[in-house]
Amino acid sequence: MRIFVVLICSLALASLALGTQEEKKKEQPKKKGAQAGQVSQPAGKATGKPATAGKPMTTGRPAGAGKTAKAGKPAYAGKPAETGNVAGMPAEKGKGKGKHAGAGQAAGTGEATAEGKPAGGGKKAKAGKPTEATTAAGKTAATGKAATGKPFKPQHFNVPKQPNTAKAPPVKFQQGRRIKGSQNWQGANYTVFRTYTPVWHDRGWWNSHYNRVVFVFGGWYYWNAGWWYPAWGYAPNAYYAYDGPIYGYNDLPPDQVIANVQAALQQQGYYHGEVDGLLGPLTREAIAGYQRDRGLYETAAIDRPTLESLGMA
Repeated sequence: MRIFVVLICSLALASLALGTQEEKKKEQPKKKGAQAGQVSQPAGKATGKPATAGKPMTTGRPAGAGKTAKAGKPAYAGKPAETGNVAGMPAEKGKGKGKHAGAGQAAGTGEATAEGKPAGGGKKAKAGKPTEATTAAGKTAATGKAATGKPFKPQHFNVPKQPNTAKAPPVKFQQGRRIKGSQNWQGANYTVFRTYTPVWHDRGWWNSHYNRVVFVFGGWYYWNAGWWYPAWGYAPNAYYAYDGPIYGYNDLPPDQVIANVQAALQQQGYYHGEVDGLLGPLTREAIAGYQRDRGLYETAAIDRPTLESLGMA
């Protein structure tokens, strides 16, 4: 009986051992399969998440899709060549931060901005600078002074003995007359024009009041404080081409002062007539043109600022 029990136990143990071996044999292929799966896992990743699907290497992120090329600069995408943007208009909306391409630059120039600066430099031509006519004078007419020009050497001219009345008609005596426009000429240099009025006296009166009276071109002039004035009434038939003060220059008589002014204006292209010593319409027109271009009061007469500008005083 004992032998029988031992045999049964032995068979049972042998069967158990055999079953254990078979189970081990079955488990080994599974483990190997798992290892094979682990080895092929990279291939599974490539299948599940392709390298080129999520982030394309060449076409997945085209230039200019999310950001403008060169951040709004005129080159490449984001700003059409030659057509340009209107000043102040955005070239791209890629960034979404309200930045305009090139701050409103126009294509092809790169200079015009939304602030209204002109293309090609944006600099204005020195605005506010005085004109050549004013700078040549050096000072404005309000001061009555002009910069001294190139020195003009005084000359003596052989002027005609008789006036050309066709060229310079005689003016008539008008008692109480005032020089037109003189009320607007400010400064000490123009006081004589503002206060001048013609007066009529006989020869004796003029000689008793003024120690220098000269005869020029059929008329008589008296000297007073640096100016020549017509001495109306000194001679009944006296001739005057101009009724007003004439600034004295280099101690010359009135006709030589006028002749020197005519010569100086000839050199500068203002006077085109004959140097005859007559302050007639043609000479007065030339003087007025010169004064206008130099920013002086247009007295159309020989005054100190005009002579200083001509380099004569």
